[in-house]
Amino acid sequence: MQEFNPILGPAALLATWSVVMFFIYVIRVMGSGAKLGELPPGFRGPDGEADAPDKMKWTRHNYEHLMEQPTAFYALVIILAMVGDTSTPSLYAAWTYAIARILHSFWQMQVNTIPVRFLLFTIATLALAMLGVHAVMFTLV
Repeated sequence: MQEFNPILGPAALLATWSVVMFFIYVIRVMGSGAKLGELPPGFRGPDGEADAPDKMKWTRHNYEHLMEQPTAFYALVIILAMVGDTSTPSLYAAWTYAIARILHSFWQMQVNTIPVRFLLFTIATLALAMLGVHAVMFTLV
């Protein structure tokens, strides 16, 4: 069995959180009284945006966000794990990214004010940039 690289932990947490967000969205959809069997063919979440309750929209938006920028995070973490990076700065950056994105999720689906969301997103993005620099440094040496 291969030895576990601790930098994979934050990626595993964030990936699991993304699945949890999907189920939170499903619960909010079902709680809104929406009947999936009554939707017209080809209906997509954005089609009902105007009529959806805010917290349901915000949760869907956040789930979609978790399918966007975090894909770069997963790639960088895998690269760093493959090169054997277990440095403290990389670990802190990975955990900072995962925790900031989870806090961003909670904020977006509950309160959704832009200044706090922007701050959390910026913190996560700076951590992601640090991981990117480390990945480039380790792979170009």
